[in-house]
Amino acid sequence: MENPTEKRRQELEKYFDVKGPFALLRASQMKRSWKQANRRELNWWENTYLPMLFSGIYLTSKHFFYNVTFHILHLFGLAKKTKGAVTYQYPEQKRPLASRLRTRHRLTKREDGSPRCVACMMCETVCPARCIEITAAEHPDPNIEKYPAEFVLDLGKCVYCGFCVEVCPEDAIRMDTQRLDIAEYSRESMIYNKKRLMDE
Repeated sequence: MENPTEKRRQELEKYFDVKGPFALLRASQMKRSWKQANRRELNWWENTYLPMLFSGIYLTSKHFFYNVTFHILHLFGLAKKTKGAVTYQYPEQKRPLASRLRTRHRLTKREDGSPRCVACMMCETVCPARCIEITAAEHPDPNIEKYPAEFVLDLGKCVYCGFCVEVCPEDAIRMDTQRLDIAEYSRESMIYNKKRLMDE
């Protein structure tokens, strides 16, 4: 009869083989455990955290004076090739955004001002956060089968994955408003209805 302890020992031997595939993993584990066991204790001066405080102030001051120097030189037309860091004065000065950036949603309109959405429920189905709710109704135009009587989008739940935009067959929903300021004072105001989505 086979000894289970011996069998287990043979299975584990591959992890301790110096030339085996797990040798590097074992070496890194041993190194990490050695560092944890032999960590140097901080002396009194290091325990005050003043060295780290001074090094942080030094680094911040270095960047500050470097950028201020070059901004002053630029005012006099000097050192134009070397750029200093730029701060956008938000919200007065908007930061330029990439055209493909996924920002706040909007519903596109037809020529008559009605939404292009045909209430096919594809965006509601594909949404991983379940933040879209559509109530379909019969469209008065016989050429259009349905339209959304209610289109509710909860931005408090939305993860901005863009699946709703990709899956829409009518190009009815887009995320190209270039609006990032979606902060509100209540959860209820984060819920956008059809009118708010079409006003963007």
